[in-house]
Parts: sequence; C-alpha cells; structure tokens
Amino acid sequence: MNMNASQHFPFSSNGTAESVVISVAFAVIFVAGTVGNSLVLAVVLRGGRASAKSTNVFIVNLCAADLCFILLCVPFQAAVYTLDEWLFGPLTCRAVHFAVYLTMHASALTLTAVSLDRYLAIRYPLRAREKRTPRNALICIGVVWAVSLVLSSPYLSYYQQMDLDGTTVCIPAWDFQHRRAMDICTFVFGYLIPVLVLSLTYARTIRYLWTSVDPMQDMSECRRAKRKVTKMIIIVAVLFCLCWLPHHLVILCMWFGHFPLNHTTYVLRILSHLVAYTNSCLNPIVYALVSKHFRKGFRKLFDCMGQKRPVKRVHAAPPAQTVSLVEVGSSEGSNQSDGLTRPRLWSKGGKKTMTSAFMTFNVT
Repeated sequence: MNMNASQHFPFSSNGTAESVVISVAFAVIFVAGTVGNSLVLAVVLRGGRASAKSTNVFIVNLCAADLCFILLCVPFQAAVYTLDEWLFGPLTCRAVHFAVYLTMHASALTLTAVSLDRYLAIRYPLRAREKRTPRNALICIGVVWAVSLVLSSPYLSYYQQMDLDGTTVCIPAWDFQHRRAMDICTFVFGYLIPVLVLSLTYARTIRYLWTSVDPMQDMSECRRAKRKVTKMIIIVAVLFCLCWLPHHLVILCMWFGHFPLNHTTYVLRILSHLVAYTNSCLNPIVYALVSKHFRKGFRKLFDCMGQKRPVKRVHAAPPAQTVSLVEVGSSEGSNQSDGLTRPRLWSKGGKKTMTSAFMTFNVT
C-alpha cells in the first residue's frame, strides 16, 4: 500500500472540488470506523467478560486492529491526497507506514484465525471445546501480532522523507527490484493466503451446516441457527475479499501490467484506498444489521450512557447480565456452569432474577 502514491503523479487536488470530496470521504470512514469499533469494544468489555470466551478474545483483537488501522492510516492518507507535500517529519513517515502495514496484517490474520476457530466450533463442537479456550486464543493472537510484526518490519526502511525539486515527500526509497518483491510478499501474505484459508474453511463450514443436523437439537432450531451463521459467514468473507481486491489489483497492475501515470489511474488509486479502508468500519455495521442480540446490546449501552442518575435498586442491574459475543451455532457449555456457581438473587416480589442471561451474538 503506497500511501503516498499521489505524490508520484503530476496532479494535485489541493484547493479543488476533488480535495473536498476526498476529505469528506476520508472523514466519513474515520468517524464511522472509530465510532463503530469503539462501540463494539464497549459492548464486549462492558460486562468484564472479554476473556470469558475464545470468540470474545478474537472479536476484541479484530476490533482493536481495525480501530488502530483507522486512527493511524486514514488521517495521514487524507493529508497525502489533499496537501502538496509531507509535513509530518521523517520519523512519522516511517512509523506511520509501519503501523499501517502492521495493523493491516493483524486484521487479515485475525480474520483467518477466526475462520479456523468457527470451523472447529461448528464442525467438532465437543472435541474442540478443550482446545478453544481463552488462553489458547490469547496465544493465537500473540502469534498473529508476532507474524504481523515480522511481515511489516521492512517498511521501517521502505519509506523515507525526501526532497524532490524543493518539495518534501514521503516515498519509497528502495530500488525497483526490492520494492516489487516486497509488494508481492504483502499481496501473498496479506491477502492471497488469508482469502484462500477463508474460502476453504467457510466453504467446508457452510457445507457442514447445510448437510448435517445436530441430534441434540430440534430440527427447526438447528435450521434457523444454520441460516444465521451462514449469513454472517458469507457477508464477512465476501466483504473482506471485495474491499481489499481493488487495492491489490492496482498494485499488481503497476508491476506487471499497464498502469500509466495519468489522472484516471490517480483516481483509481484513491478509490482503491477508500474501498480498502472502508472494510475496517463495516464489521460493526454488519453486526448491527444482522444480529438482533447485538442491537439489543447496542441500545442497552446507549441507555446506560443516557441515564442522568444511577438506579438505586440493587436488583435493577444484576452483575450476571453481561454481553458475550458467542455465535449462534456454537456449543460452548459454560453458561450452565456459570449458573451453578453464581449466587441466586431475589427481587422484592420473590421472583428470581436471571443469573446467566447471556445474549448471543451471531458474528464471525
């Protein structure tokens, strides 16, 4: 992702209608991505149960990676396409590109890990229960960030601040062969391999969901769960593949095809970046549109934020009513164990309050 590709073109959108459109587009992505991923993190962390399920751990990591990507990438990319030169210094030139690639790889590899986790949870629910623990999920996330660090570390020297004809720019400093090799590696490890793994695991998961029935569940209930899980799998996988495909196609065309430096290719480069960055703010929207349980948690969070004074009744907000991002279709049986270990609470009317009221999120 050559963030400063616009500086290779003899065009400047500063002070034109293009500058306004680009600024507004990046601003919308920045606000939507920041607010959406922050709300997802708030919903998951609100009950203090982010580490209670392996699914929650992956979701928190994915949201954190997308949030960092939005915060570290979008503002500087918007400045590159609207300003005439680089104004942030040589250290920022290297650090920003390193952080962008680090979070990009972390997001892609986290989605890959989630797809494998979902496949094990649905295909082998009993045997995978011992392996799908929060501790193993944290280990997997550590591996994801370690691999991302290795893959993105070359970008600490890939970009440098330079002076070209009196204009300060932040551009690639490597020679032609090394730059091409680096971009190919980024495409393979940051897109091709994740997409292949996503396609394989999701295809096998969908096939299993539509060709088998859990004997422990009612037929109609199982079919409803299949539809919900399948819908989420298809949406998330397709969005990831489609959003990042234009960017990588542009990169490959630059190295192996015909990509002249003109205004048309300049616009295509901007659009490819916008579409790729949009992927980091789409997951929260998908959760809200598809999962009614997430919508309930979303409204509950806003209701708590809108309260002017706390409710003094003890039974009004039992601590056991937490939110857990557990997908529909998984067979993690910790809800029952939680109900056995929690003390029972009784309201004034003698009715027992719910001690294990978990809302399940149908997310990938």
